[in-house]
Amino acid sequence: MAQAVFRRIAKTRHQCPDLKADLIVGCEKAIALAVKLGIPIIDEEPVMAFSWDGHAIRARSETSVIFHEIAHWQVAPVTRRHICDFGLGAGPETGRIAAANAAVCVDEAVQQHEESLASLLGILWEVEYDEPAILAFAEQNWLELYDRLGTHMYFVKSVDALGSRRLINAEGRPCVVPFFSSSP
Repeated sequence: MAQAVFRRIAKTRHQCPDLKADLIVGCEKAIALAVKLGIPIIDEEPVMAFSWDGHAIRARSETSVIFHEIAHWQVAPVTRRHICDFGLGAGPETGRIAAANAAVCVDEAVQQHEESLASLLGILWEVEYDEPAILAFAEQNWLELYDRLGTHMYFVKSVDALGSRRLINAEGRPCVVPFFSSSP
């Protein structure tokens, strides 16, 4: 399955021939996905507070960032969805860095694991919605040290983890698993 996932991401290269693309144009697609999943949206920039404030995604951001936050919401346990930035600490777009970092409630291993899963799942949502996912794939360091076996194995393990959580299907496509309760 990992090879199929990689191929799907690589095929988005044609959408950004010079490795450049309009990073805002697909925001409406990402917002529509959030609505489909039952995730509230705030029309503000994340720098105003948090990317995820425990209740809603701040959606005045790049398309890939919105898909990434949706993926965080899917990956995070329901018990942490009420915590700003999912209790993982401040992301690069968060404005209230000290408050987000004070809300960290997991260890570094969990932070790294969930960041990787959210990264890859967000990229797969970009693929699904015909966005230039290869840009986020490169920006989020999935190609770093590509010539080392460990890099390949990490990618395979991440794909497998998304599959075991039923966040992607057998073809490696992201799954819509809505959650409509407001309770954590």
